[in-house]
Amino acid sequence: MTDAQHRMASIESLLATKEIVIFCGSGGVGKTSVAAAAGVAAATRLGGKVLVLTIDPARRLASAIGLEGFGNVEKEVLVEAFKAAGLEPRGQLFAAQLDTKRSWDELVLRHAPDDETAYRVLENRLYTNITGRFVQSHDYIAMERLFDVHATGRYDLIVIDTPPTRNAIDFLEAPSRMADFFGGRLLRWLTMPYRMGGRRGARVLNVASRPFYQLADRILGSQFLQDIAEFFLSFQSMYEGFAQRAAAVERLLHDRRTTFAVVTTLEGAPLREAQFFCEQLTKHDFNLGALVLNKTLPDYLLSADGLHAADVLSADAGPIAEELSATGVPDLADALRTARVLRTIGESFKNFAVVATREAELKTELGRVPEVVANVPNFEVDIYDVTGLARIGDALFGLT
Repeated sequence: MTDAQHRMASIESLLATKEIVIFCGSGGVGKTSVAAAAGVAAATRLGGKVLVLTIDPARRLASAIGLEGFGNVEKEVLVEAFKAAGLEPRGQLFAAQLDTKRSWDELVLRHAPDDETAYRVLENRLYTNITGRFVQSHDYIAMERLFDVHATGRYDLIVIDTPPTRNAIDFLEAPSRMADFFGGRLLRWLTMPYRMGGRRGARVLNVASRPFYQLADRILGSQFLQDIAEFFLSFQSMYEGFAQRAAAVERLLHDRRTTFAVVTTLEGAPLREAQFFCEQLTKHDFNLGALVLNKTLPDYLLSADGLHAADVLSADAGPIAEELSATGVPDLADALRTARVLRTIGESFKNFAVVATREAELKTELGRVPEVVANVPNFEVDIYDVTGLARIGDALFGLT
């Protein structure tokens, strides 16, 4: 196959033509390794400056590419790590992992109308709990981080490793949901007294607007109600910046420079998740660039010749072992042991062939799939370094 054909038939075409490639998938399908491998392959074969940004809370990426203590600030993978794997990179590879708290702090400092408002938010005792535990907080700030990194123009390609699939749906919708939350009716009610005259106005309005504020005081406590109102009032002073940024992030996700790659295995549950996410991406007009079938069995298991050979080994292991023992090779002298080994090989091949056939059937049952479908084999050893990631990268590029 020519280089041009490789590019058209693999993820290489996406990495070469897009600025952002977002890898999605359910937990346990090897999504982080695939995303990291795509970054390694791009830096090695395509050149330019490549960033792999993980927003998955698990810190697996650091050990996979030899980085220690990396976080919000991008850190370069040293050339020595590539050379140790026998690679000569044409470009540079960087990695970062989302630091939610630090990213929120930077967001507040950037959007606050003045330093006083910013530090009033940062010092509010609800701030850490809300930004750390609010259901949309992590997903929203991940979108902010992606937007910021892309806006710098420092990288030719940004590879994103997302949370598991169901969370990835929230990941896509987080900007608009967060903007809606800070502009919602409940927060307008909570902050209304403060917007209509400060503490004095609050006392008057609290009396005039019973039973809502009276009930809120009784359930939440007046101090808590005051703290949360002041917190969101400060945040609402930044609402316009939030809304504008949410719209900009939304445009970036739908931009032709951005594409999505869904990673799955051919097991039932992950495959259903992948199909669901492919449908959601298409439904919401995101670019579905590729489907990565990870940990698949090799095609030779479907070979008719292979199955015939396995049947022969299973049925005629004894005579074959006798012939082998007659060759005089010391390791084949014990015909009974050799027969057991040959029979086991034959049966194992047939068992794996059954699974491979089922995988092939599942592939044909896939609903809407993108033009690019990549198969990554199930490697016999764990992927824990650049060498292993390079092997996955070769599979993604259709070179194996």
